[in-house]
Amino acid sequence: MSVPKDSDALAAAKQGRRRSTTAEKRSVSTSKPGSPIPKFLKILGPGLITGAADDDPSGIATYSSVGAQFGYGMLWTMPFIYPFMAAIQEISARIGRVTGRGIAANMRHCYPRWLLCTIVGLLLFANIINLGADIGAMGAAVDLLIGGPVPVYCVLLTVFSLLLQVRVPYQRYAAVLKWLSLSLFAYVATVFIVKVDWMKALQGTFAPKISLSSDYLQALVAVFGTTISPYLFFWQSSEEVEEMESVPKDKALKQAPSQGPKHLQRIKLDTYLGMAFSNLIAYFIILTVAVTLNAHGQTNIASAEQAAEALRPIAGPFASLLFSLGIIGTGLLALPVLAGSSAYAIGEALRWPVGLERKASKAKAFYAVLALSTLIGLLLNFIGINPIRALVWSAIINGVTAAPVMCFMMLMASSRKVMGKFALPTYLRIFGWVATLIMGLSAIGMLWPSGK
Repeated sequence: MSVPKDSDALAAAKQGRRRSTTAEKRSVSTSKPGSPIPKFLKILGPGLITGAADDDPSGIATYSSVGAQFGYGMLWTMPFIYPFMAAIQEISARIGRVTGRGIAANMRHCYPRWLLCTIVGLLLFANIINLGADIGAMGAAVDLLIGGPVPVYCVLLTVFSLLLQVRVPYQRYAAVLKWLSLSLFAYVATVFIVKVDWMKALQGTFAPKISLSSDYLQALVAVFGTTISPYLFFWQSSEEVEEMESVPKDKALKQAPSQGPKHLQRIKLDTYLGMAFSNLIAYFIILTVAVTLNAHGQTNIASAEQAAEALRPIAGPFASLLFSLGIIGTGLLALPVLAGSSAYAIGEALRWPVGLERKASKAKAFYAVLALSTLIGLLLNFIGINPIRALVWSAIINGVTAAPVMCFMMLMASSRKVMGKFALPTYLRIFGWVATLIMGLSAIGMLWPSGK
């Protein structure tokens, strides 16, 4: 008699599972006709966060500096560089999603160990400088708000950022912090309030007068270096791997080609929208500072206070508040990207468990690199560096470092051995190599002897 009872129980269990599955299907089907906005926002991921992190304090300082120094003369850089920065970020994301490995892990399989160590070393050096500069700017931004000891603010912000990175999954708090970067839209609003010489703005955008002076070329490398930065390549590639691993049915596209069209389309939309957001803000920062500071003879930004002055026409007494929130918000968003890209690169090179979504106890070495690089960056602020100047120099270092990293990325992404049937299409090869050439030539041009 026990056998029939077991059979009845098994049948009941199967029936219950069928009902559960049916209910799930019905739930899914009834949710489909909903608003398309949540679905659209769900598509946006690593590309959007990368774009937001691209306008970090280093970017804000660089764009403000060139706007003050050259006025409308650098506006052309944003529409010019957009297709190239978007293409190179799409290539970075493709490498991660297609191979199921980050850039450093792929380099470990393709190139000699000494070459991998050199590239990772350059990345680490540039990131630490950038971390230190971002932390210093964030401390200065707090001082702009409430006054007080900048070094203390730097320490507190660093500790706060590290606690968030260790205790809270990155995606969870990035979703909150990225809204602070919306304060940067005040730069967009400003140009519709103040008097803009639109003829000069159009000329600076589409028919610029390009100088070969060392100052101009140095500023050009800084702008390109803060828009096309090595840490963004490593970050977006590794984040694609994390997203893939977070969904059980998703696999590396090289192993599951049928998933290719859906994910490659998502990557393209996510990346190009994220980079468009980044460049739009950057364009208006340059334009706003050109109108409010350069046009009135202020050609050198040496402090956060001077950068905040560019917002005063629209923000009035709230200028400092808006600028400070932008610096602090984008800084807290960018610190994990900078430190995380270093930790990803070193961890992948040494085959460690990596990921900001992992608990610290499950990726101790990864989090140790993340914390150590951030703390070294913090220490740079105790040697008397000017935050704004350091931010611009960090962009220059990124610009010089980017070219060799991009070269090896392009070789890997174009290889069928690495990418299988998802080796780069022609348009990405063209834009990727041209972007690499641009970064290489701009870095060489900065060192070329020339009069001012």
